[in-house]
Amino acid sequence: MKILNQLYEGKAKQVFATEDPAIVMVHYKDDATAGDGAKKGTIRDKGVVNNRLSNALMQKLEKAGIPTHYVQELNDRDTLVKRVEIVPLEVIIRNVAAGSFSKRFGVAEGTALAIPTIEFSYKNDDLHDPMINRYHALALNLATAQELDQITDMAFRINDILRQILLAANIRLIDFKLEFGRLPDGTIILADEISPDTCRFWDATTGAHLDKDLFRRDLGGEADAYQEVMRRLVTE
Repeated sequence: MKILNQLYEGKAKQVFATEDPAIVMVHYKDDATAGDGAKKGTIRDKGVVNNRLSNALMQKLEKAGIPTHYVQELNDRDTLVKRVEIVPLEVIIRNVAAGSFSKRFGVAEGTALAIPTIEFSYKNDDLHDPMINRYHALALNLATAQELDQITDMAFRINDILRQILLAANIRLIDFKLEFGRLPDGTIILADEISPDTCRFWDATTGAHLDKDLFRRDLGGEADAYQEVMRRLVTE
């Protein structure tokens, strides 16, 4: 398929048009940011890991009945996906207290939550992605009530599926961010990526971080951790 002009460039990915108006190509970069862009750097081969791992997990989710944007992996860094209108919400599912949740509520990191919980953030860089609730989302016309119900249901189903997949690889799914998109007919599907950039992965035995927190917190070893996650989850 012929790749055309660049449509968008974000912190971690570039998006290109293709000769098919319903399909775009995503290119994964090694660039890394943290602290709302305050910290910038690169993680060796991050783009390769995030591309291949996200594609592998998207395909597993598809087989479990979750509609996703995945179409075809072209190479280590490039993937064809369905063109969608992104719903301007970041959807965060939490199984274990960590990060901002621990800070906001004074709960020690690593505390298992009584039930998985969901949070929404308004996807807006200028406003620094503020946390919002369902009523805010409706009031701002970010999504309809039906779409919010679909997104919530799908997010919890994704959590159940991913937790099983990851635990089989001795990885705990602590929390993660999802984004959803609308197809031209209005169908809601999973978009963006599922990777150590967007999820907190901890080794189920040792509790070692296997995710972007190693970069955020200057702990080091992030490139090796990303590779370890891919080694456990992606089969050739």
